[in-house]
Amino acid sequence: MSQFPIVPTGENVTRQVLSNHPDLMVVAFRFAASGAVGALHDHPHVQSTYVESGRFRFTLGDDVQEFGPGDSFVIPSGQNHGCVCLVPGKLVDTFTPRRDDFL
Repeated sequence: MSQFPIVPTGENVTRQVLSNHPDLMVVAFRFAASGAVGALHDHPHVQSTYVESGRFRFTLGDDVQEFGPGDSFVIPSGQNHGCVCLVPGKLVDTFTPRRDDFL
């Protein structure tokens, strides 16, 4: 069980750090309703996303793709990205280096 709090990040979206080290961080994002949004953004961290459950439409730079349970992908440093939840579920994101702004 994570010692980190569950933090609201938007309507029907929460974030919880699961583990962290200066070089690596694992974070769970839970989307409680269809239509919930992970806002478009970018950051200097390399990000790997694993879809644990649910279905999501991601904008990755100029591309739009749908992902479901078991899918994973990498988002390069600086790439604009975000998602819309199609079916409620959970994303597990890994960042390198860690996201100090999440602590």
